[in-house]
Amino acid sequence: MLEKAWEIQKRIEARRERIGKGKYGRVLKMARKPTSEEYWKTAKITGAGILLIGGIGFAIFLIATQVAPWIAKSLGLI
Repeated sequence: MLEKAWEIQKRIEARRERIGKGKYGRVLKMARKPTSEEYWKTAKITGAGILLIGGIGFAIFLIATQVAPWIAKSLGLI
């Protein structure tokens, strides 16, 4: 059982070493925890993007369900 544990430990360490040498290794070495200010700025921008996309989707929904039938009735298509 002890040998199996050492074998698993060696495999885990080998994977960790490969990560540092791969194409993402440099990025991972330079990565750091964001400051509170950076985190909130990212959260605000992400939230604004979500609201913008939701607003566009809602506008398309309103056009499809309210405006398009009204135009069709006005033109006598319905």
